[in-house]
Amino acid sequence: MATAAEAPARDDLDAFRDEVRAWIAANFPEELKNRSMTFSSVEGAPVETPAMTRWREAMGERGWGTPTWPKEYGGGGLSRDQARVIEAELARAGAYNPIGGMGVMMFGPTLLEYGSEAQKREHIPPITRGEIRWCQGYSEPNAGSDLASLQTFGEDKGDHYLVNGQKTWTSGGQWADKCFALVRTDRTKKQGGISFMLIDMDSPGVEVKPIQMISGVSPFCETFFTNVKVPKENLVGEEGQGWTIGKRLLQHERTNLSGGGALAAANAQSLSALAKKYRGTGADGQLEDTDLRARIAKFEIDWAAFLLTARRAAVEGKGGGVSTISSILKKAGTKLGQEGAELAIEIMGRQGLGWEGEGFTEEELTGVRTWLFGKATTIYGGSTEIQNNIVAKNILGMLDHQ
Repeated sequence: MATAAEAPARDDLDAFRDEVRAWIAANFPEELKNRSMTFSSVEGAPVETPAMTRWREAMGERGWGTPTWPKEYGGGGLSRDQARVIEAELARAGAYNPIGGMGVMMFGPTLLEYGSEAQKREHIPPITRGEIRWCQGYSEPNAGSDLASLQTFGEDKGDHYLVNGQKTWTSGGQWADKCFALVRTDRTKKQGGISFMLIDMDSPGVEVKPIQMISGVSPFCETFFTNVKVPKENLVGEEGQGWTIGKRLLQHERTNLSGGGALAAANAQSLSALAKKYRGTGADGQLEDTDLRARIAKFEIDWAAFLLTARRAAVEGKGGGVSTISSILKKAGTKLGQEGAELAIEIMGRQGLGWEGEGFTEEELTGVRTWLFGKATTIYGGSTEIQNNIVAKNILGMLDHQ
């Protein structure tokens, strides 16, 4: 994958900050202030208001939604320092990055590393503009943690593959335009028989069935492929290279999931502020519940330390990329995210037990669903147990006992 631009001098960075601040002030719609993006969410169909569309198009035109991606494919071509400036200035303005989803978090970085020039020029620009939605075809009913046992099969038909099989836990599959999928092309090999393919979700033979979760939403799906034609040009890398490419994509996924996804947004607001709102304070302005105060302080210290560690790991990674340390980040980040959501529910007390109806604010109802949704974060993207194995083998150098 192409690396970010060389870091600018401090004076240049200050000038860039002024440019970003002025540009956001001129282009970010005031009506969207302090709202989160919906286009990349897996919890609902991508619905845009005119203001959201204007904002997405403006950020996409500048390439600032994917600031460190190569400029020739629609990215910003900026350094990581400049990308952090954009992130900070968006937060300062109460704005959000409208370019996201699996195309940005997982597929795009992987295609930049393994895709052909034709594939990058076809697929990367629509991602940088937020015009396309991708989903992931990895897990199967009998191939979850043991993903290499997948059986979805692509039969070579000369100029195309004929794909048959089933995937499950397809996030946002009912709304996606395209799917990046692991497909077996050789039954005589396990990992070596897997290939990485791109499948149009509107192809004849693709059927999607949403799965309702305990949180009340249906972000995941079962996806069925019945005699689906996949052109040979949609094979990424070489036939049989899918396991290598797929593992690299999972590193990108785990790095992003380590931030907690929806849980990160929930934890972005101070638990201290939430506790003062629901629990009240003493004459000194401090929480009267000293035990709760101590646990909130510990969580916020741990969360801040984790975010700094994740940022340092990204900077120290080769080319600014990811590595097996993503397993450590995923394990720690998702656990912290769950702890934060649990604390938020405890802080709200009875108001943290609402599901629907009067007597609860939208923020309170969202908190309950976020807490429930977050139970899955230590499972999807590779369960905590799988991450423990990866850390033991690839980082600590421990070998299996024969």
